Amino acid sequence: MNKGLISTLQHYSTKDGPGIRTTVFFVGCNLRCTWCANPELIEPTKKLLYYKQHCIRCGTCSKLEPHAIQIFEDGCHIDRTKLHNIQKIVECCPKNAYEIKGREISAKDLVNLLLRDKTFYEVSNGGVTFSGGDPMLQADFVKEAAQLLHQNGIHVALDTAGNVQWSILKNLLQDIDLILFDIKAIDPIYHKKCTEVTNEKIIENVKKIAQLKKDLWIRLVIVPGWNDDLEDIEKRFQLINSLGDCVKRVDILKYHNLGSSKYEQLGLKYSISKDTACSDTLVQQIKTIAHSYNVKINVDN
Repeated sequence: MNKGLISTLQHYSTKDGPGIRTTVFFVGCNLRCTWCANPELIEPTKKLLYYKQHCIRCGTCSKLEPHAIQIFEDGCHIDRTKLHNIQKIVECCPKNAYEIKGREISAKDLVNLLLRDKTFYEVSNGGVTFSGGDPMLQADFVKEAAQLLHQNGIHVALDTAGNVQWSILKNLLQDIDLILFDIKAIDPIYHKKCTEVTNEKIIENVKKIAQLKKDLWIRLVIVPGWNDDLEDIEKRFQLINSLGDCVKRVDILKYHNLGSSKYEQLGLKYSISKDTACSDTLVQQIKTIAHSYNVKINVDN
């Protein structure tokens, strides 16, 4: 029996596929997008988050882990590489200033949790979406969970950046009803600047998915100053247009900084300027490009 490492379940989601859904966030990703809104899901391990606003600087945690935690006027300074037991750190804090993200769970237990929302799936033609991180890094677990969901008549969607070997993705596709596929950029050098990896494998995979006539929702995150080059955006729409009628929807996801506070909670630096925002002019330019390729888009505000 496979066990997966997941973070949270987002109930009553309406943006990760059709109908009302439960989105399962998996821990682990092999891209390093500069703008990532879920940094706690990047490395494939459990994470310790620290909420400075709850901390009273009592020193209890520092006494437990003196080599890793020091108390200063502005809160706890944590060297996470030296922590021995993050569970004890969470349990010792009297003000709940710490939280662990990431828990191991069996596919059967996960599906039992998801089936609690079955009524909502049925009345809205919704279902379950596996997201992350990237669930493809736990493909065997996802496959087992998807098969159990299908046995219960539940629609299953997969949100992925597609940066895996085709054999892994192909093996899973028969158990997936809808793929939400993220395209960050077309030019491989440009893509590497934004994500630390090139994208040849990603582009080939989305083409192969289309050849199999699997339903696709394409998602384009637009981050000004990072992947908003209009020439590259046009190439993204050229690719989308070439995929044919298996593309059921195209979403433009305007950059937001809602995940920026997580970087501080994880002791990480956030590289995106606080003033970064998609202008109305940029959105209109993207709409014009999409129209020229006969691609209907949805802009997420």
